[in-house]
Amino acid sequence: MILWYKPVLLFLLVLVPLALLLFFLANRQRQRDLERFAAAPLWAKFSPGTRLHSPAWPAVVSAVALALLVAAAAGPQWGFRWQEVRGKGIDLVIALDTSRSMLAQDVTPNRLERAKLEIQDLVRKLRGDRVALVAFAGTAFIQCPLTLDYSAFLETLRATEVGIVPRGGTSLAAAIRTALAAFEGHEGKHRALLLLTDGEDNEGGVEEALELAAQAGVRIYTVGVGSSEGELIPAADKGQGGFLKNRQGQVVKSRLDEGTLRKIADKTEGVFVRGSASDLGLESLYEEYLAKLDKREGKSTLEKRMEHRFLWLLVPAWMLLVVEPAWLARIARPRTEKEQT
Repeated sequence: MILWYKPVLLFLLVLVPLALLLFFLANRQRQRDLERFAAAPLWAKFSPGTRLHSPAWPAVVSAVALALLVAAAAGPQWGFRWQEVRGKGIDLVIALDTSRSMLAQDVTPNRLERAKLEIQDLVRKLRGDRVALVAFAGTAFIQCPLTLDYSAFLETLRATEVGIVPRGGTSLAAAIRTALAAFEGHEGKHRALLLLTDGEDNEGGVEEALELAAQAGVRIYTVGVGSSEGELIPAADKGQGGFLKNRQGQVVKSRLDEGTLRKIADKTEGVFVRGSASDLGLESLYEEYLAKLDKREGKSTLEKRMEHRFLWLLVPAWMLLVVEPAWLARIARPRTEKEQT
């Protein structure tokens, strides 16, 4: 069975019939122009080398070469070989805020769902990196321990919802302390904590938690989810609608606390990223910072590597492209009297 490394490029094959159609239309228009200028017998008499009808073979050759080039670019693969791979990567703990303020909809569809979607995209980029998930609100717990099983991690992520942590409120200190415990005591510069939250903190103790992170050499990368203008928080009972209210009966508006998140990142030599409504910037954060951290040596494993076969298509395409100009030159040269008879 043939697999494709970049199957989306196969859509470019629609250019092949389009190129043939353009050739035949241009050839037809050329024929009309020549016949309008002079009758066919006169062309044969005064300009023996002129052809009213261009042969279709050069166009067909070009179309076949184009199809082969597109297919080669799509990366055909068949057959495989086993290759020993020594895993290298970082240990990444993702702490996700699941407090009620993450239901605010200043980020589409809401803060929590946007964060989960972008974490999924980030995890699909990981290669050899162990990842863990910490869910936090008023307290925190390890939702998924460090693992290379990205499918299991994503299943756990999809099950993470507001209310999964029984205690309400938001404790950034608890999130940091629990994340440090998720590293399982390993040391080294290959560890990073990714903290996704709106930054609001109700419990305190952040300074002490940051001291522990700094002593452990763990950098904290904070991602601000939400807007500085803030947004109302939907009420707990979705059936009744309305918004969350405080004890005084006033609606609660949740705002992004950018200052706190910058402070957390700066204290641990990390980076703060302010997410937008459509992009939290996790992929660029990984590529520019996380992927450049020192790598942890892992166990060697055997991986199945598909064999790339693009040369089987690229070589014939190149040969056709080399042959075509010579063919066209032969067709275009004036015909001798012997050839005409």
